[in-house]
This record gives sequence, C-alpha cells and structure tokens, in this order.
Amino acid sequence: MPDISSSLFWIAVLQIIAIDIMLGGDNAVVIALACRKLPPEQRKKGIFWGVVGAIGLRVVMIFFALQLLALPYLKIVGALLLLWIGIKLLLPEHDDEHGNIDGGTTLMAAIKTIVVADAVMSLDNVIAVAGASHGSMVLVTFGILVSIPIVVWGSKLVLTLMDRFPVVITLGAALLGWIAGGMLRTDPAMPTALMAGIPYPNYVFSSIGALLVVIVGKWLGSRSKPGKALELSSESSNPKN
Repeated sequence: MPDISSSLFWIAVLQIIAIDIMLGGDNAVVIALACRKLPPEQRKKGIFWGVVGAIGLRVVMIFFALQLLALPYLKIVGALLLLWIGIKLLLPEHDDEHGNIDGGTTLMAAIKTIVVADAVMSLDNVIAVAGASHGSMVLVTFGILVSIPIVVWGSKLVLTLMDRFPVVITLGAALLGWIAGGMLRTDPAMPTALMAGIPYPNYVFSSIGALLVVIVGKWLGSRSKPGKALELSSESSNPKN
C-alpha cells in the first residue's frame, strides 16, 4: 500500500492524470461519434455507461500489464513502445483517424462501440500508466478515477490549449519519454554493475528518454512538413481541368 502522504505518490498521480489528458482526447471523440445517432434522452446514458465500461476494461488491461512488466525484458519492450508513442504524439495528425467509428442506433450498440474502440485505442495509455504507477494498482485506480471527468468534460478545453500552445504537446511527449527512461532502468534484466556506475541513474535514464522523444519527434515532424508543402505546391501548379 503506497504512502498517500508521500510526495512521490502525488507526483505519480499527477503523471497518470497528465497521461490520461494527453492520450485521452481521442476517447472523447469516440464517445461523441458513438452516441451521435442516439435519441437526445439516451445520449447521457450512452456516455455514462460507455465511459464506465471503457474505464473498467482499461483498469483490467493495466492490471495485466503490471504483471507482465514484472518479467525480465518486458519493461524494455514497454519502454521502447512508450518512446515511440511519445514521438508519435509530436507528429502531424491525420484528419480521417476516426472515420471508421460508426455511431450506434441503440443504447447497447453505442456502449459496445465505445468500449471496443477504447480497448483498441488504449494500448498507449495502458503502457504509459503502467510505467508511471510503479506497480501500484491503487495509484492506477486513483489516477484514472480523478482523470475521468477531466477527459470526458474537459477534453475540448485541453484540445484547445494544445492547439493554441504547442508546448503543451511537447511537454506531454517529454513526460512519456521520461517515464520510458525510468521503465528501462528498472527492468530486471538491466545489469546491476551498469546501474552502479552511473550517478543518479533514474534521473539520467529519464532525462535521456525525455530528450530523445522531443528531439526525434521534432525532427521527424519537420521532415514531414516540407513533403506536405511540396505536395500542395505541385497540386496548385497542376490544377485539374
């Protein structure tokens, strides 16, 4: 049982909430799309039970992720996946990302759509939260419960802030890199002698992870922009008849 009065506990809770906010925007979009065909009087029920089912399934997924991450080498794999998730957060988004989410015409169909889509889309969230929780299901449950209203009702505000202040996205991606570095360091397969030879290894690995995500993500993002500009330029110079 973690010490609730400890600053480390609350830092981990804040990290989990930040992860859910950064990676949970898609979930709000899925909820809206899945419930859009319901009668107005059923939409609130669809949103409520869809969120309850999705969060319950996610907690179960995180529980199994925590058990798996206790095995040698799997934290290394999880850290590499988390590094890529952080880098991907900095890349340009595709507008048709949610085009395959079809709204249900009945309450149960909408709830099923929300739960299934959330399960498919939540791999990044599950890995990140498992890394930030340091093996504590209390932290996982508490952090997710606190973040539910933020994700569901505050997603529009968060997305607006991300659009207006790009640094918010960069800080979120760096946080994922920081957690990935910490996961890598604590894998049972990491040589003890190597850890002993590095001063403040936790901060060193975490800092390297955060810097790696930001540098690689910004570099890949800058490479994709000229390609798009060139494509738009060629289209404008060769208009269709």
